[in-house]
Amino acid sequence: MATATSLSLHGHGLPSPTAKTPTRRVLSVRAMAPPKAAGEAAAVESSPSPRRQVLVAGAAVAAAALVSRPAPAALAAADGKFMPVIDRKAGYSFVYPFGWQEVSVQGQDKVYKDVIEPLESVSINMIPTTKEDIRDLGPPDQVAEALVRKVLSPPTQKTKLIEAKETDIDGRAYYTFEFTAQAPNFTRHALGTITIANGKFYTLATGANERRWDKMKDRLHTIVDSFKIETKV
Repeated sequence: MATATSLSLHGHGLPSPTAKTPTRRVLSVRAMAPPKAAGEAAAVESSPSPRRQVLVAGAAVAAAALVSRPAPAALAAADGKFMPVIDRKAGYSFVYPFGWQEVSVQGQDKVYKDVIEPLESVSINMIPTTKEDIRDLGPPDQVAEALVRKVLSPPTQKTKLIEAKETDIDGRAYYTFEFTAQAPNFTRHALGTITIANGKFYTLATGANERRWDKMKDRLHTIVDSFKIETKV
């Protein structure tokens, strides 16, 4: 796993006529109800209809759900298969699979990995930036391509960007991408997500050996999808 380096990026018939048949007008006579007393009329007008009560109640429930909605990391960790990481001082959160161990790697803020399958890991780092939005650096494919080649892979490995896209979480832009890095004796299949906030460029990367990709890809996508900028304290 490469350590963090300074990042510099530059640069989709009419219907058939039918014979008309005479229509018969039916007169309908409706009995008029006696006028309501003033007090009774006021009571009826002031009480909401059942349909209105349902609409109001539904809106209240929806509003409560939005206010109390858990963070993505908390949602992903709820089934017990993932462990949450919420670092409000650094300003981010994500999850990693249960059983992975935290290790110390120079240049990374946090790293968790499988002790049996060393290519299965997740790391996050941050570097200062004067940019305020990830889109200021360019489109997703260009930014991801440069990051994969210059930062996330050793220069001796052959890299291939598979996909890069932009997502939005709470009004903030994130770039998410998939790539492979081929070494002489293995190929790592990886995912990454990047964003800018708090004057920092955040990079989260996770992956696994290509031979275990089909088994691990859902878990790795959960890691990337859980990454979110948190309010700093």
